Order: sequence, then C-alpha cells, then structure tokens
Amino acid sequence: MLNTLPEIFPFMAGVKVYTTENCPYCRMVQAFLRKHDVEFELVDVGKDREAAREMIEISGQRGVPVTVVGGDVVVGFDAKRLRELFGTPPEEVVYDAVIVGAGPAGLTAAVYCARKLMKTVILAENIGGQAAWSWAIENYMGFSTISGEELVRKFEEQVRGFDVRLELESVGEVRKEGETLLVRTVSGTIYRTRTLILAPGKEPRRLGLPGEEQLMGKGVSICAICDAPLYRDKPVAVVGGGNAALQTAIEMTEFASSVTLIARRDLRCDEVYVDRAKEAGVQTFSHHEVTALHGDAGLTGITVRDRETGEETDLDVEGLFLAIGLAPNTGFLKGLVALNEEDEILIDENGHTSVPGVFAAGDATCVKAKQIIVAAGDGAKAALEAHEYFEGEPEEEQIVCT
Repeated sequence: MLNTLPEIFPFMAGVKVYTTENCPYCRMVQAFLRKHDVEFELVDVGKDREAAREMIEISGQRGVPVTVVGGDVVVGFDAKRLRELFGTPPEEVVYDAVIVGAGPAGLTAAVYCARKLMKTVILAENIGGQAAWSWAIENYMGFSTISGEELVRKFEEQVRGFDVRLELESVGEVRKEGETLLVRTVSGTIYRTRTLILAPGKEPRRLGLPGEEQLMGKGVSICAICDAPLYRDKPVAVVGGGNAALQTAIEMTEFASSVTLIARRDLRCDEVYVDRAKEAGVQTFSHHEVTALHGDAGLTGITVRDRETGEETDLDVEGLFLAIGLAPNTGFLKGLVALNEEDEILIDENGHTSVPGVFAAGDATCVKAKQIIVAAGDGAKAALEAHEYFEGEPEEEQIVCT
C-alpha cells in the first residue's frame, strides 16, 4: 500500500523504516533494502512511544512495518512497490529448481537442492511463513522452547550458507510450456525451470465484515507478534479458539489494558493454554462471533453476538487480532496442479503432484499434520524427488492423497 505524506511532513527526506523487535515483515523490509544497498534509518516503535505516535500520524497505521521514502509511505512489506523504488528491472532467468515459499518446507527443500548442486532460487513474499508468527514453539526437536522468529532465523542462516538465491517476490503465474515450467512474479521477472517445488503455505483468514480491509493496520491485525507493542495500555480483543488464538491472548496481556477472547464454539486448544489464559486475566466469550466493526480512521469497538441466544454486545476495543485459521495460498496456481476441496495441493507420499516435474510440501498440501517438523521433512523429500526428476530418472506412477 502506498500513501503520500501529509503536508505536516513536507520536508522529510531519506528512508526511514518503522519497526518492532519481533516483526518478521520488518526484517523482510530491512533485508530488501540492504540487498539493494539502500541506506535507511531504523526506528523501533515498540520501544519508542513518541516514534509510534509519529508513525501513526504519518501513515494512519497502527501496524508495522511502515517505510517512509522521501515523500511516500509504503505500508507493510510491499515487495512490488519496494522493487519499483529500489530494485532492478525485470529479467528472464533459468534455474534447475524454483521453490515457491520460504517457510520450513521451502527453506529445507532449498538446502537439499543446494546440496545436490542444483542451481536454486526461492521466491517468497516473506521468510518463515506461519512459523515466524509463533510466540513460542515447544515441539520442534532439539529445542525445549524457541520463538518462531529465532527458529526461522536458524533456518535462514543455514540456507544462506549455500549458493541459493532468495528473492522476496510474490508469484503471479505458473504454467507449463512443454518440458519447461515458467514462473512469473508480480514484478514481471520470469523464471524457467525443469523442476518446481511448491511450498506456499497458508495465509490468515479474514472475518469478511464491512470495513475490515479499511481498518486493517488501523486496529485490526493478523500479526500480533508484529503489532502487539503498539497497543500498550489499550483494550483489545482476540478472535479464535485454537492454540494460536489462546497464545495471542495470553501474550497480549503483557501489553494491553484488557484482553477479551471471542470464540465461535468451545475452545479447541490444548488445556494448558486455557489455564494460562485464566491466570493471565483473559475474559472469554465462547459461542460468540464478531458481527460488526466500528470506527473509520481507526477501530473504536466491535459488536459480538451470542450464537445460542442471538443477544448482541458492544465491546469498546481499540485492537482486534485475528486468529481464526488459515487458508492455503494456492490461488496463483490457476489449475496447474490438482487441488482438493480445501484448495490444498494433492500430493503422494513423496511430494509428487499431478504434474511431472512439480512437487509440493508444507501446509498448503493435503498432508493432514500441519506441523513445522512435518513441513521440514516433507520439504526434504520433495527436493530429493525433484533432483531425481532433474537427473532424468523415471518417476513412478503418481498416486495423490485425497
């Protein structure tokens, strides 16, 4: 999203990036600027309240990152716009393996491809995917507990130890042309390859309410780990009933003046989170749903409805964090590979899709277990199969899960 600075900031020059300490998208902006040798000033609005007020006044956003470039304001990690401002013109290049997605599956696949000496590129909007949004991970072998950001950083460091190109880009089109696969990014760069590994992960679901897009970043957030410090001493609500929602609600009690959890049905989380939420003072509305968002320039409140009685209640909150599940990020495939009714990529036990030369791994596939350790393992399997295909070894008949 691109805005223009208001007249009260007519002489601001240079590049300034407003961030918070744990925001993965902020790290993406910084990495992009450093890659293109752009000097910038970094401002942590999670620690500097005056800077936070400045950022909100400049951009109207209560979410990071916000990048000020001369007289323009770029909201979020907008790779297309940043590339227009600082990047190189589109090109056409050839790789042995193209990997779409840089979550645990995609990053692991890249390591295995690189170890097989395949010329490899990763195309992804962000590094880490869902894993980077996690406050704490307690079930990844080798670590009793580790933050999502730290685990993703370790993945990324290992990938960067190999000769792997990592481009922060959105993929707009994928199609097969004879024996070649063509991948076009939204900025126009074309990648041609014989082997493609799809690991696009999932993206957060939205409520679908009027005003939601207008208020995104202005009170409504899908990344609590990014935006939590901007809601210090403010009343907030969290929507969802799974582990992610409970974790978010618990962590938000460290920042907000009050935290309300809204779940459509009974809580579906591990019991330990229920106990922690009670101890932290989280107020819970089970069997309720959000029916309206209030506010224009920023969120001022929400309306929730009891799904059993129909009774509605207005809640005065300034922040609403969405943790209502995820949808496969497969819209860009446009019929390239077979999908199931959930729009997940159909694969067999070795990561083969319905198209020769195209493999898949991670949470966007039909594999039932959506876990970091499973995604990483399946990324390795997909890469090994891609190498066999690249070397010309015959594929077995593909049987995909349903």
